[in-house]
Amino acid sequence: MGTLTAHLTQSSSVSLQRSSDEEEEATALREELNFLPLENEEEAGPICDIRGGMQRRLRGNRRGCVWLSVCGGVTFTAAFLLAFAVFSGRYHCSQVGGKGEQSGQQGSGANRPADGGVELYLGELRDMMKRLLQDEDLQSTVSRISRAGHPPGSSEGTALASEILGRFRKLPMDHTWTESLYATLQFPDRSRRSSLQLMDSAGLILEQIALNPSDYCPYSATGNYTGGMVYANYGRPEDFNWLKSVGVSAASSVVVMRVGGGVSFAEKVWLAEKNGAGGVLIYPDPADLPQDPRRLGLNSHTAVSEHVHLGSGDPFTPGFPSFNHSKFPPIPSSGLPLIPALPITATVAAKLLSQLSGPPCPPSWRGRLPYVRCVLGPEFSSGRRVRISVHNIMTPVLLNNIFSSLEGRVEPDQYVILGAQRDSLGPGAVKSGVGTAILLELARTFSAMVKNGFSPRRSLLFVSWDAGDFGNVGATEWLEGYLSMLHLKAVAYFSLDQAIMGDDNLSAHTSPLLVDLLDAAIKQVEHPKHAGQTIYSQAERDGGSWRIMKPLYLNSGAYSFTAFAGVPAMELRFTEERAYPFLNTPLDSVPRLQEVLGGRLGITGRSLSELVGEMVLRLVHDRILPLRITSYAQTVLQFSAHLNKDSAELQSRGVSPQWLFSARGDYSRAAETLQRAIDYSDLHDPTTARLYNTRIMKVEYYFLSQYVSAMETPFRHVIHGRGNHTLSALTEHLTLLTSDPGRFDEGRFRRQLALFTWTLQGAANALNGDVWSMHHTHTYTH
Repeated sequence: MGTLTAHLTQSSSVSLQRSSDEEEEATALREELNFLPLENEEEAGPICDIRGGMQRRLRGNRRGCVWLSVCGGVTFTAAFLLAFAVFSGRYHCSQVGGKGEQSGQQGSGANRPADGGVELYLGELRDMMKRLLQDEDLQSTVSRISRAGHPPGSSEGTALASEILGRFRKLPMDHTWTESLYATLQFPDRSRRSSLQLMDSAGLILEQIALNPSDYCPYSATGNYTGGMVYANYGRPEDFNWLKSVGVSAASSVVVMRVGGGVSFAEKVWLAEKNGAGGVLIYPDPADLPQDPRRLGLNSHTAVSEHVHLGSGDPFTPGFPSFNHSKFPPIPSSGLPLIPALPITATVAAKLLSQLSGPPCPPSWRGRLPYVRCVLGPEFSSGRRVRISVHNIMTPVLLNNIFSSLEGRVEPDQYVILGAQRDSLGPGAVKSGVGTAILLELARTFSAMVKNGFSPRRSLLFVSWDAGDFGNVGATEWLEGYLSMLHLKAVAYFSLDQAIMGDDNLSAHTSPLLVDLLDAAIKQVEHPKHAGQTIYSQAERDGGSWRIMKPLYLNSGAYSFTAFAGVPAMELRFTEERAYPFLNTPLDSVPRLQEVLGGRLGITGRSLSELVGEMVLRLVHDRILPLRITSYAQTVLQFSAHLNKDSAELQSRGVSPQWLFSARGDYSRAAETLQRAIDYSDLHDPTTARLYNTRIMKVEYYFLSQYVSAMETPFRHVIHGRGNHTLSALTEHLTLLTSDPGRFDEGRFRRQLALFTWTLQGAANALNGDVWSMHHTHTYTH
């Protein structure tokens, strides 16, 4: 009995070692079995030991089975739910264009789940977008839009606006609406035509030069001027400086300039006026815009028209909106010219320049006008003079901007904006047709993606702008109306204007904050002309992808968003080595564009749509906005190096650049610290992600100078803007220190340096976040 008891005790002890409670229970049982006094010990002992041992073994097994059953059930349930979620997401992705699309409700908003649905991978979304984009819609839309001219306020323009609004409303968008405003636009006076005349020395008309009455420069000064004539090449600052260097003055003369040279019509006229000119004539030279009748090109009897307001928006409400409820008296913009300007044809330019006398032009100024010996002027043969007369009228016009949006599921109050100009003085295949077609196609594609399972974190806003031909009036007036809130809500803006003028080279006029985004996108999209090659690989073969990136320029549809409102913006464009010759002319039609592209309008439009869509997808999908917040530190560093070269000369004049160096260092450290904090944070936490995204969105806005007036200096951005507060103005003034010390204005330079430095320091302080995170030591010297 003792041996059996010991064996059962050992067995029970082994089977009950799973928990401390059970072990204590086993010990008690052993003691009870071994020492319990029984009356009939010989019979009862073995029976009690066996029964107790069996009970202990059964209780241990039962507990083990319960634990095993519970764990197995939990594991099976978790595995089933995970498999269901994964395969459900794959099913949604595979049904693009199929049953999922048929089940949506047309026109009642994107059919998304209330909880945001299954989050699809970026690669799946990219594939979905590529499958949904359609070449045919792009091509047919461009053809329909550019059948004839459709300027703002015309019956054609109104009909097109209604068509675009109807197209948006047919899509499963969340919201579609219009915003109307009155703006002052300028058109030719039908009762009095503008004219150009050759006069003799007595003031009598020798010849009336024929002009096309529809050719004009919107916002030109009206009136007439008579004088000699000076040829100023492209009308760039260096061109006028060269004229001065050889003793030729533009003062009291009509200045003739070529289209192009990287200078807008508005800048040409402003520089001519600044140099004392009394009038301006602008013509397309065959050297810049091909005019060979045997090849596709501009004929010599066609002029190029463009507005001459040095700014954007309604020039009579600078810095504030001209919505219909506004009753402010008109305040003329400082960017309106005070001298008359006319576009002329190459034929007219040849007639005038062939009669000019004076010093010869430098070789680089010589164009390809027939029978013209390039001279500078200002005299005509036989004492002749030229008389320019401009008769335009200002007209209030009702404009309509059209909006359509898809709401984000996580941060709906932050949105990515895509926009395109809708109007055109001519047919405008490139000017407005291409951009509008891409806008509509991307709206259709993204709304279909949402119906089929895509839940964007942030909202998408698609906009058709009015009065773009007059200086992006519709877009700028909207910016002015919402200026106080846009930097808190607008993530980025993509301008689709003039997006296709060829299919060979891509250029991106962009804010530096978007460079990384673009660099990643061009590695994903196939080149429209080189099958099997990405845009990136082709750019590397052509000299480097860095050539794609270009600065924003005044007439760009993206410029006002960055330079005026502080929103990162980009304008993308495919071009040819030869300039597209028909832009801003009555010949900008689909057949000519197709001839330039070799019939590949649909393919090229699809490539550009995919490129923009790729960047937009990242911006509305990623938890953290993929903007390069350290980019401006490099820009300022380059200027600091230039400034450092002249620091000894500046200090001899009592001007120390040390404060700027300190501000640049503070900004660099603040940007790098913020980037590191983002890299090492838990970005799955919604509060953390929201905090960082809010700070990232404000970076561009921080570079708007708070020390200049938005009405007097609307483009306040110190890097991309215009005015004495900008880095470019500071750099230009600094060069005078060595090139022309007599013109260096120490007081003005001090002011410029202070304005730029304070803005940069303010940006550094803002990036640092809380005031207790800032540790600056400024040494002020008298």
